[in-house]
Amino acid sequence: MKKFTQVLFIVFLFASIQNSVQAAASGYTLPLNLAVKAANEAVRFCGASGYHITATVVNMSGQIKVQLKGDRSTVHTKDTAFRKAYTVVTLGPVFKLDTSTQVARLMMNNPSKPAFLTVPMITPLPGAVAIKAKNEIVAAIGVGGAPGGDKDEACAKAGMLIITDKLPK
Repeated sequence: MKKFTQVLFIVFLFASIQNSVQAAASGYTLPLNLAVKAANEAVRFCGASGYHITATVVNMSGQIKVQLKGDRSTVHTKDTAFRKAYTVVTLGPVFKLDTSTQVARLMMNNPSKPAFLTVPMITPLPGAVAIKAKNEIVAAIGVGGAPGGDKDEACAKAGMLIITDKLPK
């Protein structure tokens, strides 16, 4: 329980400094052209299945790098896509998680779940994946709008995968 309390403190610390500049330990930041390419592929991939989504890429500070609101996507998709990606970049490094599905599973039976849900912008729902360089999270892509978080996450993964070969190994 002591370790979990320490981790919870770290989470609240992340939330309190959300407007501060955070960076990957390597100092690598995802270039804009790769963020655009990833978001565009997520929108394209979901669109091929008839899903109208928004894709958002956030940097390690939780700031939006790019957000593409697909044609006919509903108004709330921009918020859910952002919040899912934000959840991965803020909690992923702490808990060694790469997807928002993993975050959702962590929260499922967690007695501290109510406390986590008070952290601004944390949304433990499937639909986001980490973007990694040198095995380190450097950004995340979140998707909102498909009929189910598993489908959102598949689209986010497609966006991440299209840029993987361009990232430092």
